[in-house]
Amino acid sequence: MAIKQKKIVILVEQQYQDLEIWYPLLRLKEEGVKVIVAGTGSSKSYNGKYGYPIRAERNVKDINPAEVDGVIVPGGWAPDFLRRHESVLKFVKDLDDAGKLVASICHGASVLVSSGILKGRTITCFKAVKDDVVYAGAKYVDEEVVVDKNIITSRTPDDLPAFCRKILELLIKQK
Repeated sequence: MAIKQKKIVILVEQQYQDLEIWYPLLRLKEEGVKVIVAGTGSSKSYNGKYGYPIRAERNVKDINPAEVDGVIVPGGWAPDFLRRHESVLKFVKDLDDAGKLVASICHGASVLVSSGILKGRTITCFKAVKDDVVYAGAKYVDEEVVVDKNIITSRTPDDLPAFCRKILELLIKQK
């Protein structure tokens, strides 16, 4: 399947890390990937930590995981709100179970923890989430980007170039 036929969901909630949504969103669109910004339904528009707004196009509970090729979970404070929604956790788990892309950066790993998909996996994240990741059964490594099968993780906005390169590589390889 050509990369221009791929569909990726970027999850959003209040206080997201601005760059961790906008950089992948624009980079993927630049390659022709269809990007869907999905919120939890708590708002139509969400403000980032630095005040930059983004409009949710859909509610995550209304998206069938079979319709998309993966998900990106940004950091900031948004993951703490995202992980409170069963629809978000089920969506992420269903994508992982199907072997589809699950990418998280920074505090986004806390959504992976709450989704129950980390046991036996190797990932990275922001250092404040490291203990949660380890207690969830993952091996933590301090690297700019880590790929474990279908899961791609990074630590901070500084890692976004490597994070996006690995996402694009996986999407190209994905059937």
